Amino acid sequence: MSGANTTNIPADKLVRVTFEPEGKTVEFEYGTMPYDHHGKPMSFLDVAENFEIFLDHACGGSCACTTCHVWVKEGTNGISEADDDELDRMDMAADQQLNSRLGCQAVITKPGNYVVEIPKWNRNYVSEGKPLTLAEDK
Repeated sequence: MSGANTTNIPADKLVRVTFEPEGKTVEFEYGTMPYDHHGKPMSFLDVAENFEIFLDHACGGSCACTTCHVWVKEGTNGISEADDDELDRMDMAADQQLNSRLGCQAVITKPGNYVVEIPKWNRNYVSEGKPLTLAEDK
């Protein structure tokens, strides 16, 4: 879906998601993004996967870990409420904030502008969009 033409998207159907701190912004028409089977349909993880943006998800997006933890900086009124499973899982997340959500569970529910930040402890493991391979100490 990368490189999709967004010039013909009606303003009332436009979804714009910015992933910080990289400042990568993607746009698509609400309701048209194919489900990539990573997290819930239209979740931030699903958007990231569709647009080839690395957001770690060790459990495959099944709400069994916290590696896709994000901070929602803008657009909280347009995403789903956290359910009990997500809230229970978030109790184990590092550096939890009031705007913390699991990227696999936070679903975009309407067109609008969204900004999410991938916490430093998560993004530091990424190099060129892929997990960083660490050499063993000898």
